[in-house]
Amino acid sequence: MAGCGCEMQAIQNRQQRKTLQLVLAINALMFMFEASIGWWAQSTGLIADSLDMFADAAVYGISLYAVGKSCDAKQRAARLSGYGQIALALLALGDVLRRVFQGSEPVSLLMMGVGLVALLANATCLTLISKHRQDGAHMRAAHIFSKNDVIANLGVILAGALVWWQHSPYPDLIIGSVIALIVLRGGLSILRGDDDDD
Repeated sequence: MAGCGCEMQAIQNRQQRKTLQLVLAINALMFMFEASIGWWAQSTGLIADSLDMFADAAVYGISLYAVGKSCDAKQRAARLSGYGQIALALLALGDVLRRVFQGSEPVSLLMMGVGLVALLANATCLTLISKHRQDGAHMRAAHIFSKNDVIANLGVILAGALVWWQHSPYPDLIIGSVIALIVLRGGLSILRGDDDDD
């Protein structure tokens, strides 16, 4: 039926799917890269950030499922994303506590280098997602997570510089905690249905 808006909606759905597939692939690859380097470099900040990448890949996958579905399905997808973020934030906080008691010697140059690669990846994702952030709760959730990632990456780079300068693991432990709390806040924000349009 002409003028029903169905064709426009179909185009919008295709654009959302294409964007989500791309950012999902970027985050999945970055999760594997950052987690392996983070473990080897004994960096809580990189490990927490890699878990955030994993959470984002899951969020984008869930959002991809919600494209073209009803508003209720999109809300359910957003809530599931929020719960996933909260669970991974608690895992990251657990790793921080483990390293506080067991000790760690983070490799500052790897923290800064990998943090920079992750920043470039997440800035790309944020640019892509920003075009669709008004297209439903599932896309607003994806936008919130991408925005948080850029902030977290800047924190990892700063922490790496402080670890190098102070010869101390504490900046890494602090940024790991901060990233976990950012992830936790993002998950709670999704569950509350906050819009984050600023």
